[in-house]
Amino acid sequence: MQAFFMDSIMPESAYYFIQQLLNGLTVGSTYALIAIGYTMVYGIIGMINFAHGEIYMIGSYVAFAVLAGLALMGVDSVALMLAAAFIISIIITSTYGFAVERVAYRPLRNSNRLIALISAIGMSIFLQNYVRIAQGSRDIAMPSLITGGWTFGPVDEFNVSLSYMQVVIFIITFITMTLLTLFISKSRMGRACRACAEDLGMTRLLGINTNQVISLTFVIGAALAAVAGVLLGLYYGVINPYIGFLAGLKAFTAAVLGGIGSIPGAVLGGLILGVTEAFTAGYFSTEYKDVVAFSLLVLILLFRPSGILGKPEVEKV
Repeated sequence: MQAFFMDSIMPESAYYFIQQLLNGLTVGSTYALIAIGYTMVYGIIGMINFAHGEIYMIGSYVAFAVLAGLALMGVDSVALMLAAAFIISIIITSTYGFAVERVAYRPLRNSNRLIALISAIGMSIFLQNYVRIAQGSRDIAMPSLITGGWTFGPVDEFNVSLSYMQVVIFIITFITMTLLTLFISKSRMGRACRACAEDLGMTRLLGINTNQVISLTFVIGAALAAVAGVLLGLYYGVINPYIGFLAGLKAFTAAVLGGIGSIPGAVLGGLILGVTEAFTAGYFSTEYKDVVAFSLLVLILLFRPSGILGKPEVEKV
């Protein structure tokens, strides 16, 4: 840990505020990655993929298996281990995302939405218990690959700590968001995704393979969840079969908070949720962070039912 001490130019409370802000942005950026998967699926087919949190959890387990396997093989390059963990996690979780769409959604797409919702919840429970039976329900410690960081602040007072892992999370999240934005705005399939989000029926009449677009949406969402799974697994250092439920619930909350169906809204909602949790835990108690976060959701939806960046649905006659 590199320390940079300086004369006190701000009160100690200001340094504490900055520390909680950094912590909140770190977790919030990963919430945003997971929330994008929810909002993309909802934006195109109008359904919530409640198995998305378990896809994130599977990504963490795949990363652990890859890191453990490379360590046993004697690989000690951090860059190589991280690259392998991300690539293999993305490939495997994308396969799971594709399978979830084909098994739990496509056969029920034209049925009552409640049936599809029950199917998604059933798939979530199945994946959670599948991993629990295969890997056990105990906590598993992720290897600590990235250690150290910087410390800023005056001598003998509270200092702001910025770890290398936090910087990695910020950089990878930024790169992932940039690539997704370019894909959605510039590529042919990205334009097809936007067309499906506007009017799925008309897009089908124009000759676009909507089944392919919907499957791609699930795959992209699963890939983003895999990135978040690797990052959060390394950040917290512990994984278990149940982490997907709470993370998925938080990400869904972030998507609704920012405006379900809006990718910028999902990012904004994730950051707001993460910062709110960090400030609540820092200034009050960790036990209240979930209460405050969901209370904020209720408060915002009372005044903005469509979310912060969401657009009110216009019923077509």
